[in-house]
Amino acid sequence: MLAADLERLIGGGESYSLEFKRDINDSELTTNVVCLANGDGGLLLIGVDDDGAVIGARPRHGKATEPERLPALVANTTSPPVNVTASTVDVGGKTVIVIEVPKQTSLVSTTSGVYVRRALDVNGDAQCLPMQPHDAIARLASIGQRDLSAMPVPDATSDDLGEIEIGRFRESVRTIGDRTLAELSTEDLISALGFRTVDGDLVVGAVLMFGTEQALRRFVPTHEVAFQVLDQSSGVQANRIQRIPLVRAMTELSSAIAPFNLEEEVEHGLLRVGLPRYSDVAIRETIANALVHRNYGLVGQVRVAIENDVLSVTSPGAFPDGITIHNLLSVPPKPRNPLLADAFKRAGLVERTGRGINRVFAGQLELGRPAPDYSRSTNDWVEVRMRSGPADQELAAFIASVRSRNAGMVDLRFLQVLHEVRQERRITSDRTAEVLQVSVDEARAELNKLVEQGLLEARGERKGRSYHLASSVYEQLGEQAEYVRTRGFDTLQHEQMILTYVDRYDRISRSGVVELCQLKPAQATRLLGRMVDAGKLDMRGQKRGAYYVLAQP
Repeated sequence: MLAADLERLIGGGESYSLEFKRDINDSELTTNVVCLANGDGGLLLIGVDDDGAVIGARPRHGKATEPERLPALVANTTSPPVNVTASTVDVGGKTVIVIEVPKQTSLVSTTSGVYVRRALDVNGDAQCLPMQPHDAIARLASIGQRDLSAMPVPDATSDDLGEIEIGRFRESVRTIGDRTLAELSTEDLISALGFRTVDGDLVVGAVLMFGTEQALRRFVPTHEVAFQVLDQSSGVQANRIQRIPLVRAMTELSSAIAPFNLEEEVEHGLLRVGLPRYSDVAIRETIANALVHRNYGLVGQVRVAIENDVLSVTSPGAFPDGITIHNLLSVPPKPRNPLLADAFKRAGLVERTGRGINRVFAGQLELGRPAPDYSRSTNDWVEVRMRSGPADQELAAFIASVRSRNAGMVDLRFLQVLHEVRQERRITSDRTAEVLQVSVDEARAELNKLVEQGLLEARGERKGRSYHLASSVYEQLGEQAEYVRTRGFDTLQHEQMILTYVDRYDRISRSGVVELCQLKPAQATRLLGRMVDAGKLDMRGQKRGAYYVLAQP
């Protein structure tokens, strides 16, 4: 690591993945490595004070520090062994020892049995805390090593399950789910869902799905759901906290949102399109995701809140290992509680392929609403926010017409690109890759497919290539003038680039215009001809020797 890079890191202060230590012995070094390993990994910097002042690390091996010896020390004193990398960096004449701790896929302790974990205090400051048994369970769940919903509850009996809740589940499977479950006896249903171990014990999933309030309070005390309605002017309008089984929770939370999910209506030719604030699919899938994928090893509520024009759903626990806000639309599904996820799928309550998140995005975008926002998610919770408006009514009506022509099918990627181009007027393959969470090559193929379908038009060449809505799309949106402005923008921009270049360098050739504006040779010839006709440029020379200068008054 370069000294300048390290100085920038230190200047940002300690964080969840960055720890400063003024001076520590070997045992403390190992404990701090374990702490970072039981988080997201990160850097341990020795020779830096808590306030970021570089003090310099003392020599650890006689008169110097031999960084190549530190990985062996750590590997020999951690269980399972953590393979760190170590180096020394000179910062302002002082030595800082840099130990890089990779993210782990298992719990880590010191060989003497010390378990510590990374955490943030109420002020957002990072710290290392002893790992309690419930912390270990939560950590195992967060890295996908333990399905908490499959853990046995030896003291739970069939009396702890409510017949009403089992009946609610039966009704769901009978109407929209796996009908083979509907006629099973209660005991056979419990077994078919995997809610009883080979030893005959009920598991946590059974209590969460069908348990009485008393059973939930006793066996899964971390589980609560909350519904809140907040208003800036009148304050709290609703604040209901419950400990109820999951199918009922999903039903009641969805119903609680309904009175606030007002609908507007737009007409597009013969089509009459209803635009609720939030898509029914998005409501159902976000609530189900929160209930199914939350970390039940952590204390906290699944919270559904409406505050002014925002519906937010928050659940305890970070995204499952390997999933981030930058890839959640493209990585394979990875349920934190597979047993619960399977029960919800068989009940028909969620998308069977596990791609419910894609349906959440598609549901909001089809309404002409902004895409769901996960940017407030942290290492402690996942939060999705959906803004209700204002809706782009013309765009929603156009999407509805596309859906009607395509037998009710609209591709999510098409919706994402359409919204981005609508907002920014044009899009590049690099930006498309960011929006779709795919490679640039895959993004380019998606854009070319939309060009072939007559939905986009391409402008420019190579790196300067961009895409905007086709004239037929602008016509259907009733915005023909916007198409003219979008096309005209390119010409004006190219002319200004050429005039600026010639003013600076006295002349430009056709090949220079091709390179500068990323145009085809024929396009460059036509553009230069128009500028000559308009009295902006004069042509000098002939054929391949021709070049262009600023026109003389």
